[in-house]
Amino acid sequence: MKVLNIPKIDFVGKRTYAIFASVILIVASLFSLSTNGLKFGIDFTGGTLLEIGYSQEVDLAVVRATLSKANFKSANVQYFGSTKEILIRLEPQAISSAKLSSKIIRLLGDSVDIRRVEFVGPKVGEELTNDGGLAMLYALIGILIYVAFRFEYRFALGSISALIHDVIITLGIFSILQVEFDLTVLAAILAVIGYSLNDTIVVFDRIRENFLSTRHTDAAKIINGALNQTLSRTIMTSVTTLLVLLALFFLGGEIIHSFALALLIGVVVGTYSSIYVASSMILALGISKEDLLPSEKEEQAVDNRP
Repeated sequence: MKVLNIPKIDFVGKRTYAIFASVILIVASLFSLSTNGLKFGIDFTGGTLLEIGYSQEVDLAVVRATLSKANFKSANVQYFGSTKEILIRLEPQAISSAKLSSKIIRLLGDSVDIRRVEFVGPKVGEELTNDGGLAMLYALIGILIYVAFRFEYRFALGSISALIHDVIITLGIFSILQVEFDLTVLAAILAVIGYSLNDTIVVFDRIRENFLSTRHTDAAKIINGALNQTLSRTIMTSVTTLLVLLALFFLGGEIIHSFALALLIGVVVGTYSSIYVASSMILALGISKEDLLPSEKEEQAVDNRP
């Protein structure tokens, strides 16, 4: 019979350093979120986005000066993919998108090609902001209930702490780097929650099995053994996912750049939190074998099954 080569890394013994690093990242993230905030896209703030193509390279300073003279003083202008393509973001205007497009063409020249125009009203942007926050909150509450029924309340608290850890750090990095936060990034954050939870559930399954199948009573050793047993699966899943996300990040274009970045950060942080944050939390809460044993009522229900 072939014996699997299971590593013997002392994850639990290094948890103090990991928790210290997590605290630093969370404090830095919260500080940046409270001072700098997030750079919301027009999905949340409202406004108009125009993607414009030129036949030759364009100078952003000239475009900004032209728009400023036309009373578009708060216009945000940046390259989009190449120096022949630009994105212009404008605050909500009192005219229709068709009239706005015509006005921009008159300002920048008839030779420009307006490839995309997106308009979001301020009221819609406010509703999207509120609904997005509620969606994330409902997802966390649903996960808390699911894990509590599936495992035990300590596991539920461990998984939720890991998910909150992942979300705060991901949002914090977006705040520090001032990367635009739009609906695609919100979707990526929700996807990160699902990815991180799946990783955590796999680890929790092995921890529960080890608790029930061993005579040892040292919770730290049991949890450390489970983390090592699932390490190869965790690494393979994370690496293959990261390869796809790196391809999207570097080759997918500007449209999905922020989306891919959020997933890249989330996968790395989520993998880390499944190993250190979730397991450290259930260990700190004092999980034991007795907590996972079925109650007498559950045993009788199983015995009475046909």
